[in-house]
Amino acid sequence: MVDTYDVVVIGAGPGGYVAAIRAAQLGQKVACVERAELGGICLNWGCIPTKALLHSAHLRQEISHAEVHGFAVGAVEVAWDRLIKRSRGVAARLSRGVGSLFKKYGVTHVVGSARIERPGVVVVAAPGKDDVTLAAKQIVVATGARPRPFPGLAFDGETVWSSREAMVSTARPESLLILGAGAIGCEFAYFYNAFGAKVTLVEMAPRVLPIEDDECSAALEKSFAKQGIDVRTGTRATSVKVVDGKVVAELVGKDGATTTLTADKVLVAIGVLGNVEGLGLEAAGVEFDPKRGQVQVDKDGHTTCPGIWAIGDVAAPPALAHKASAEGIHVAELMAGHPHRAVDLDNIPSCTYCEPQVASVGLPERVLKERQIPYKVGKFPYVGNGKALALEDKEGFAKVLFHAETGALLGAHLFGSAATELIAESVLVRSAELTEADILASVHAHPTLSEAFHEAVGQAFGESVNL
Repeated sequence: MVDTYDVVVIGAGPGGYVAAIRAAQLGQKVACVERAELGGICLNWGCIPTKALLHSAHLRQEISHAEVHGFAVGAVEVAWDRLIKRSRGVAARLSRGVGSLFKKYGVTHVVGSARIERPGVVVVAAPGKDDVTLAAKQIVVATGARPRPFPGLAFDGETVWSSREAMVSTARPESLLILGAGAIGCEFAYFYNAFGAKVTLVEMAPRVLPIEDDECSAALEKSFAKQGIDVRTGTRATSVKVVDGKVVAELVGKDGATTTLTADKVLVAIGVLGNVEGLGLEAAGVEFDPKRGQVQVDKDGHTTCPGIWAIGDVAAPPALAHKASAEGIHVAELMAGHPHRAVDLDNIPSCTYCEPQVASVGLPERVLKERQIPYKVGKFPYVGNGKALALEDKEGFAKVLFHAETGALLGAHLFGSAATELIAESVLVRSAELTEADILASVHAHPTLSEAFHEAVGQAFGESVNL
């Protein structure tokens, strides 16, 4: 028996479930196949539960500095199990919400692992059940990604952690080695350090958050060191082993010297691999890179097989939930025959949710120099912002980069409190192709942290009155 649909989406993460719902809203008959929880890794084991944990860590730090605000606080006890339970509860609630949205819009949820038998036909297998065959005019591959293991060191769920184990650990380790200082590595370094673990953060690149602007990376590294995190940039792990239940790592530093480090646990945060295995992509004529786990797509998400699309982490980088969701909406619109502007991969915001936060969109200053693009730079410190002073969040700045001739915003880089919220203005400015004149003419409410962005723009063009 074959069930027939207009669209079958494989994967119910932030790309897949959004694509399924939008396609259904546009009148398509839609099925969405998911072998695990609705919402995918992001909602259940990534973006959402980690932000709940990070908020708890920030609250812990705020309590420890409560005397600044006039509060006398004694010793603070942490109920670790309740902290983890709250995080899992937030994820579970949102996962149930996706199920409710499927029912609301008539999306059929099919449980199991999907394989494309041939273009237009998907077979779903589930343990203890007969295979289900789905026929569809359009197939969307939105299978997401998984953590990349350290060479020769398999994740064991006990001593060698991926981000999943790091967010559900039943106890806080006394010491934690983190390999990789991208967003995931930095967020967990902040979290575990805030609760008293001895954290060593190792990064091969010369700076933490290697893709971010150099000034933001340097500022975060300095802040981390002040918080007590042992940050080792320009350092390679040549060997990582588990010996008698402990992690033993050989690290080669900037000077070429080798040191041995022992820790209770190791979190491997060196990137992700797209989930392309077992999908039947080869038989369907879909070209992909098995080493990187990426399906070949054009700007609209078309693969090399007509009628098959790919979005999110399994397609072109960056591997970010909001990029996947935007692509999900885009392909749903195109499948329904609606003209729709392609997702601009150069205008996807990047956010790191430790404290202080880091957020950016567009190009960093070093790239402008490499490409010899004429630019103007403006920077405004949080210490000059009234709201930041009132909040006792003086550590931070807003940095903007404009084309010297056209006035286009080439890049915005924010470091400090609420940076991940404030970056949206810069994304909109770039999307609408506004210039510095448009920004300076817009009145920002006072006192707000958003004024730091406005002042930075003024600083770039000699119009800042508060610096």
